[in-house]
Amino acid sequence: MDASIETIAPEARGRAGRPTREQAQARQAELLDIALDMFLDRGFELTTMEGVAAAVGMTKRTIYARYEDKAALFLATVERAIERTRMSPAALHALVSDDLEQTLAAVARTRIAELMTPEGLKLRRVINTESYRFPEIFTLSYEQGAKPVIDFLTDLFRRHDSAGAVCVERPEMAANVFMSMVVGGPVRLLASGEAMRQDEIEDWIGTAVRLFLNGVRPR
Repeated sequence: MDASIETIAPEARGRAGRPTREQAQARQAELLDIALDMFLDRGFELTTMEGVAAAVGMTKRTIYARYEDKAALFLATVERAIERTRMSPAALHALVSDDLEQTLAAVARTRIAELMTPEGLKLRRVINTESYRFPEIFTLSYEQGAKPVIDFLTDLFRRHDSAGAVCVERPEMAANVFMSMVVGGPVRLLASGEAMRQDEIEDWIGTAVRLFLNGVRPR
């Protein structure tokens, strides 16, 4: 039996006996979601391919046909979590207004909300617990998750600097500093299990945005 279809119930298969593309994608997403939960609950060492296969209802042969080993499966779960918390360029540009302070607050609010989702919190936890074993997940998280926001802010600061609204000599560095100020604190607290009320998050964002702008406005 083809390893790619052996776990699909006959009634769920297409006319030719194979799953539809949508069914295959849903099955793949289910595999990665369950595997991520197991890596979080048990750690990388104690999670086995046999255990993942049993939890998902697949055979090991099916999983090994997609991922050569447990490390490859782990990295795929992290990439999926990053993808689900990534802000698209369209979503970022939809936050732009004529008021720079409002724009920055909207970017911070939206990014924190993305990272506060169950997927976002799982991503923070898995990076915290497994980055010593897989240092590349730091790079993955930055390049695929944080960098699109940094690039957007870099361009935003460059344009406002050209217009004379702010004085930012190094816009990319300013973008990184801004995100650390507004997002770093709440995300660290939330990932550690400490709850923040929405009004506390809003207060944090407002304070951080004003402090940042006070530092870059022309004197």
